[in-house]
Amino acid sequence: MDMRVIPLALGAFAIGTDSFVVAGILPEIAQSLNVSIEAAGQLITAYAVSYAIMTPVMAALTSHWSRRLVLGCGLAIFTAGNVMTAVLADFGLILASRVIAGLGGAIYMPAASAVAVMLVPPEARGRALAIVMAGLSGATALGAPLGTLVGNVGSWRATMWVVATLGVLATLAIATLLPAIAATARLTLRERLSPLRDARVLLTLATTLLVLTGLYTVYSYISIVFARATAGRGEVLAMLIAVWGAAAVVGNIAAGALTDRFGSRLVLNVAIVIVGIDFAFLSLSSAALSASILALLVWGACGWGMLVPQQHRLVSIAPALAPILLSLNAATIYVAVAISGVFGAVMLQLIEPHELGMAGAVLIFSGLAASEWAHRLIRPLKATQRMDAVGQKTMARDTTCDELR
Repeated sequence: MDMRVIPLALGAFAIGTDSFVVAGILPEIAQSLNVSIEAAGQLITAYAVSYAIMTPVMAALTSHWSRRLVLGCGLAIFTAGNVMTAVLADFGLILASRVIAGLGGAIYMPAASAVAVMLVPPEARGRALAIVMAGLSGATALGAPLGTLVGNVGSWRATMWVVATLGVLATLAIATLLPAIAATARLTLRERLSPLRDARVLLTLATTLLVLTGLYTVYSYISIVFARATAGRGEVLAMLIAVWGAAAVVGNIAAGALTDRFGSRLVLNVAIVIVGIDFAFLSLSSAALSASILALLVWGACGWGMLVPQQHRLVSIAPALAPILLSLNAATIYVAVAISGVFGAVMLQLIEPHELGMAGAVLIFSGLAASEWAHRLIRPLKATQRMDAVGQKTMARDTTCDELR
């Protein structure tokens, strides 16, 4: 693996820590700002909406910039947003600061995935994407639990200072370790959204949307979903998030190697089925600490394990459009996060917190149906591509034989 991918993963670690740490300190934020947990949960939604909307917009606006400049600017804006979150006192202004932090993430993450693909040969794309995604999953194993612990022992504002510090360190790593990479082709926003007219792309993104909405419906309110197992103790919640994150790192890296070997369909469908079953029984497993640990291990490994084959599938549909397709997938992930915060808040008015897993499972299995539908459309294209490749090889062989004669 090209070691130049590592700085990209460091930036993803900072972005990932911010994405996941707020869920672990929601009770502290709500109490400090004198708002309900459901209202505090909209801090997650504000970040996610900004990320989702601005990803294709900023990709179009920055397409003529060098990739290192894009990555550096994204991290700088992300850091500034987190500093604002740490120092502001008004809830409305804090919501706005989360929008700014989300904008930074929207600039950085799609560019990081696209650069990773550019740095390696086609047969290593799955592993390169897995390394970048391991930065995100590593944040769940280390950054988010650490931030949760800091927030529970000290102050949630201290947690946001930790996230801002990670942003500064990642910016320095990108500036000093990543080589200069030329700008990509300049495309308008309409051109960047044009792949959405392709049913294969649309259904693949629908898979991301449905599965991630199901997963984040639980994660957004993880502090109360697992309240029976943690007894409200912040250090126990931090431990559970660390378990989940460690499994995510393993599942993420394993998915990269497995996808390169077996293709995206098998890895993707197995991961979705297993995590769907896990969520269906979450109302039972979240009652006890030992069962919760097992549930989170499965969730982390399979929930994160489906992201790499999803990206690989998109790139395989149109390799020349990899940066655009990956930015659309990144935007879709955060559309899912935004929807899940609102969906979870609504469901909490109807069911008990520990029952959110069942609601998530319905969405996850709907994503499996979308995945298979996408495969049925992609399969004829792959067959045609194989036939074209065989034809080209045959023509080249015949030409060589004629020259020898």
